Amino acid sequence: MPYTADSLLQLRSMKDFKITLWILVGLVAGGILGEALYQIYDGQVPGGWLSGLSVVGNTVFMGLLKMILVPLITASVIVGVNAIGDPNKLGRVGGWTVTYYFGTMLVAVITGLILVSLIAPGDPSGQGTGLGLDVLSSGEQAYAAESGEKRARVEATGASGLGGALMNLIGQLIPSNPLGAAADFKLLPVIAFSIILGISLAAGGEKTRPVVVFFEALLDAVMRLVDWILRLAPIGVFALVAWSVARIGLGSLFGPLAAYVATVIGGLLVHALITLPLVLWLFTRYSPWRFAVGMRPALLTAFGTDSSSATLPVTMEAAEASGCSRRASRFVLPLGATINMDGTALYEAVAVVFLFQAYGIDLGTTELILIAVTATLAAIGAAGIPSAGLVTMVIVVEAVNSSLAALPGTSTLPIAAVGLILGIDRLLDMCRTTVNVWGDAVGARIITRLTPDQAG
Repeated sequence: MPYTADSLLQLRSMKDFKITLWILVGLVAGGILGEALYQIYDGQVPGGWLSGLSVVGNTVFMGLLKMILVPLITASVIVGVNAIGDPNKLGRVGGWTVTYYFGTMLVAVITGLILVSLIAPGDPSGQGTGLGLDVLSSGEQAYAAESGEKRARVEATGASGLGGALMNLIGQLIPSNPLGAAADFKLLPVIAFSIILGISLAAGGEKTRPVVVFFEALLDAVMRLVDWILRLAPIGVFALVAWSVARIGLGSLFGPLAAYVATVIGGLLVHALITLPLVLWLFTRYSPWRFAVGMRPALLTAFGTDSSSATLPVTMEAAEASGCSRRASRFVLPLGATINMDGTALYEAVAVVFLFQAYGIDLGTTELILIAVTATLAAIGAAGIPSAGLVTMVIVVEAVNSSLAALPGTSTLPIAAVGLILGIDRLLDMCRTTVNVWGDAVGARIITRLTPDQAG
């Protein structure tokens, strides 16, 4: 008996439910195994365990996802831009997309600043004395224990300042060698080149149609690969979560940093469960709950992989299955995975204020406004890879330090202060990456509604 559209939709829903269920099982089982290993070996888990989990999670699963990213982004953006066709329509879609990205990131930052100012997790006594010398000393020692390469990258990023970050962003938007950028896994230059090429192919009409057909076939083949790789997601997520928890233990979420952790997670929950659903409903009148249920494979994968870029293939598949137009999602989601970082922006704002509080340094209204602007811009430059927000956070720290240095008798924050939050960054990064992906998906759904003539 031939399948009807409704029966095919039911089969797809059943398949998504099974995948979601198994990914959830992998998340829970990975957390249990990781914590068990951490407790059994008293925080010194043997390298064999960590290497084995890393091979399965990072080398195999993450490697497969990253393997298809460049061809996926190139093909999807070119096909999406070509489908939009008219440059005026493309400009309208792009304008709404960028407006949404900047707007939601700014709201996320403001949410984080309000919460961290009210809760003051870095000053539990409320006397402006911070967390105490012992806690601060342990954080600076943790920073010193990091590899020289990572410390050099953090310090170089801070030294370049916001101007350097913006110049780097502009340089990526005008790639001199898109193939070299793809080889270096720099996705924003790939997207910029693909948009330009897509416009050119659309302008070429029938003469360039064979090239468009090639990219349409490539996209179809890559999405089939996504479907196959997704079957490994439960195992990959299990290994990644177990690897993360085994290295730092769930107990790191408590102790002197418990209030900080609660503030970050609380801010992310407010943005993910209130702000984004409200924006989605206001613009589309579509049920946020129903949409979130459809996006659950992508959200759980984002939590497990800790990378919005690596999650992109799953996000695109789930978004299209949840009602986002192909034309919108193939343009909005790749761009969002690179520059739309709601969770990262909120985290950076909370983390920076927390560190200044921990060192007993008061911040005025000027510094808070500076943090709001700088955290939003710095988050755009944060690559969709694990812990990128921690590196770009030093841009915000240095911007505030420059403002404070102009005030006589005011202390500044040492870069080594970021060591205070290094231990728990991975677990919090998993949470903020999930919010990043949720924000991308909401954007794709809104753009689908705002440009109905582009519905796929």
